[in-house]
Amino acid sequence: MSVVSERWVINRRGEKVDLDISRIKEVIKWAAEGLDVNQVQLESEIKVRLHCGISTKEIQNNLIEAALRLTSLQNPDWRFVAGRLFLWGMLKDISINRGYGYENKEEGRSKKEEGRNNSHPSSFVTHVQNQVTKGYYDRKILDYSVEDLIEAGSWLDPARDLDYDYAGIYLLQKRYLTTDELPQEAYLVIALLLAQQEGEKCLEWAKKFYDAISLRKISLATPILAYLRRPNANLASCFIVAMEDSLESIFKTVQDVARISKHGGGVGVDATRIRAAGSWVNGVKNASKGVIPWCSVLNATSVAVDQGGKRAGAVTVALNSWHLDIEAFLEMQTENGDPRRKARDIFPQVVIHDEFMRRVEGDELWSLVDPYEIRTKLGIELAELWGEEFEEAYEKIEDAIAREELTLWREVRAKELLKQIMKVRLETGLPYILFKDEVNRRNPNNHIGQIPCGNLCQESYSNVAPNMFAHTCNLVSLNLANINREELDYFCELSVRLLDNSIDITTAPIKESTNHNTMYRTIGIGIIGLADWCAKNNLKYSHSIYEIEGLHEDIAFYSIRASHHLAKERGAYPCFSGSQWSQGRLLGRSLQEIAVYSQNFPRWSTLAKAIEEEGIRNSQILAIAPNTGSALIQGCTPSILPTFSRLHYEARAKGSIPVCPQFIKNKFWFYEENKELDQQVIVDTVAAIQRWVDTGISMEWVVNPNIGVSPKQIYEWMLSAWKQGVKALYYLRSLQKETKENCDACAN
Repeated sequence: MSVVSERWVINRRGEKVDLDISRIKEVIKWAAEGLDVNQVQLESEIKVRLHCGISTKEIQNNLIEAALRLTSLQNPDWRFVAGRLFLWGMLKDISINRGYGYENKEEGRSKKEEGRNNSHPSSFVTHVQNQVTKGYYDRKILDYSVEDLIEAGSWLDPARDLDYDYAGIYLLQKRYLTTDELPQEAYLVIALLLAQQEGEKCLEWAKKFYDAISLRKISLATPILAYLRRPNANLASCFIVAMEDSLESIFKTVQDVARISKHGGGVGVDATRIRAAGSWVNGVKNASKGVIPWCSVLNATSVAVDQGGKRAGAVTVALNSWHLDIEAFLEMQTENGDPRRKARDIFPQVVIHDEFMRRVEGDELWSLVDPYEIRTKLGIELAELWGEEFEEAYEKIEDAIAREELTLWREVRAKELLKQIMKVRLETGLPYILFKDEVNRRNPNNHIGQIPCGNLCQESYSNVAPNMFAHTCNLVSLNLANINREELDYFCELSVRLLDNSIDITTAPIKESTNHNTMYRTIGIGIIGLADWCAKNNLKYSHSIYEIEGLHEDIAFYSIRASHHLAKERGAYPCFSGSQWSQGRLLGRSLQEIAVYSQNFPRWSTLAKAIEEEGIRNSQILAIAPNTGSALIQGCTPSILPTFSRLHYEARAKGSIPVCPQFIKNKFWFYEENKELDQQVIVDTVAAIQRWVDTGISMEWVVNPNIGVSPKQIYEWMLSAWKQGVKALYYLRSLQKETKENCDACAN
């Protein structure tokens, strides 16, 4: 062994030891094993950085930084080297802190000397007991016997940690793991807790859950991944609450938002019932300040109460396009105007009816009204209506305006209001847009309620009623980068079961959420890594709508059938009777509608009949979230969109981290970049997928002025999305116009 005795370093225990160059080379060799990299490059990078008194942690960080600098489209495997070096540091630190890593305390030294990265079941038992004692784990995990935990510990596979690139392992450790916890331990405890609902077969299901999660076949949403192991955890990602037009209801909603945010949920708030500026308060006209001040209160709440210390609080506030305050609402996040009328930390959302869009097309007038005056003078609660009922009520309102029975109203041209919405979206990326009539047409439970607005990411929504029901949904996503077509059936079944179990073990933050879980049992199975799936199957995203739609039809069928199977085992959700499911309608559509688009129709008619007779476990089943952060951990492209860029950099506390798709080395030309695509491709693809998703899809647009996008095109995308049945529009991301004559990809 080569030891440079005149040069010393500080190890992780704070001890001064001789610098051992050969040990550094061994670690680099371990990190590079099986990867397409030249480890000599990394060795040469680090030698110039060594100096007397450097700490071993500094050496590790220098190695990571060097590996990240070496990452490129030509050499993408360096990001995995960086990930393994980060993992190596985690293993060292945790071994020092608690006395062991994955291996047993007594056997740890011999296993390290043998160069094996094995685990030992008894170390898992010790870990669980210690974490419970420290309050990091829920005591429910100890409902398993020591023998059960030893058996479960034998499943641990530390080698699965080696598949993370740096972006993934860094985010997992910083945001999701508890103190002195390793990735496979976290996944195993999550699996065990999710399986406790399975009775005598709990270990059998725990093994299935563990493999699916740790092999990154199923991606868990943040509340499940971050909080399930902790006492009294909320496991739902998505919530929607509704304000009534009273001080009591408004401040109760603010408190509910704070509680939901504290427990890791994102919140949608329907504010459409709130009276407009200039309306009456206690009989005094012009006393109301309108919706905007209450948005400011919600804005402050989202800043003050973060999501369990893991993420900033996140609230979307929704207002309907007929509300008299809509124009002021659109100005809340622009740069100009009275700062007291701004709310820059919430996410505005505009709710739009078909009648508004028809008037946009016809360049007709649109009436803005005060919901309080409509309620008190005409007896109409406009916020609760959709479809034909809304159109009939709106006609009555405009007749009342013509008869001069209403005093608080204003007419605008519908197209001009839409242009204002589009202008603000271009400037700020917001507001989100929800097409209320389409959402409620496809709502399987429109026999007993209505959906007022979308959730934080516009993919999950169900019936909401003030003081009764708050939409609540638990999410996972299928990682198509790691799932083969023949595995879809199995992982859809597993996802439905996992999420249904999570409903029974969650601790809801508010009573309206508990009520909703009991009555509706809403879940959301999403998709992640669609661009990877296309690439590994030699498909270009922009030319593969038929294949993509067929894939999502299969996912829909398997997931709905899985919920039906679970209903036979556990019973249908309580509101099933009278629902669209009970009438033979699937995904909010008749069998005749499904037949138009289905690539395998006979199975649907059989399933519809079975559900009519035997029920379905979950009222809503599919929801496709944006999954930007989860994609980093999963090592795949986010959601159902093309990759934004073949190589991009994620900003993190310690600098920028290179990110590129999983199969970039061998499938480079099959990864189309979203920033270079005509977004009509995105609209058409999302519309095709939406036919097989019973709730929503987080659809982003990228507006790139460098490829000649015009306002007219954006207007046409929006009309096309509405006409094709897209339910909501999420972010609009605007790129800066480049001044260089040559793009980087084509430059020499």
